[in-house]
Amino acid sequence: MKTLQTKITLILIAVLIFSGCKKNVVINIKQAILFQVDYVNYAKEYVHNGFIIDNQGRILTYNNPSSWNFPDKDFTLRENQVRENLGYCLNTGKKITKEELEKYAGHIKNISSSQVTASKSIASDAGSIEYICYQYHEESGVYKGSLIKTEGDFTRENLNFFSKKVISWLKNINDTLGT
Repeated sequence: MKTLQTKITLILIAVLIFSGCKKNVVINIKQAILFQVDYVNYAKEYVHNGFIIDNQGRILTYNNPSSWNFPDKDFTLRENQVRENLGYCLNTGKKITKEELEKYAGHIKNISSSQVTASKSIASDAGSIEYICYQYHEESGVYKGSLIKTEGDFTRENLNFFSKKVISWLKNINDTLGT
């Protein structure tokens, strides 16, 4: 009887230990992009630039591309639109480490399931910078974007706890690019 209790106790301890282990995020290699920071300003002179972080952690920039596929109102892009946009990007030679990329990509699912505040007018002629994360749905070939934050003429913010951490990270990357 004592042996059975010991075995059950050991099994319970093992279950508790393993259930508390942090799960590693596996980035889908078929998902071309994970994050995007996009700035657009139509005031006086049209300006459109930003950067994309791909599934390898590469930081790809764009500056006034001749043609660009903007996400629709639901932040959705088709796979071919993403590929076209990547064709307008330049590789900066800078790369996010695998561990860092997995850390922040691990927040995408939580962010995508959270609500976003209503749009609030803040300024005029400041343009708009959007911070977006993407999930790729292989069956449909669709990238479903989730707004993390909008700044500029209007402001909106994702209410997820991890949003602030991801925004801070993306702003830091933007600062290192000097854009």
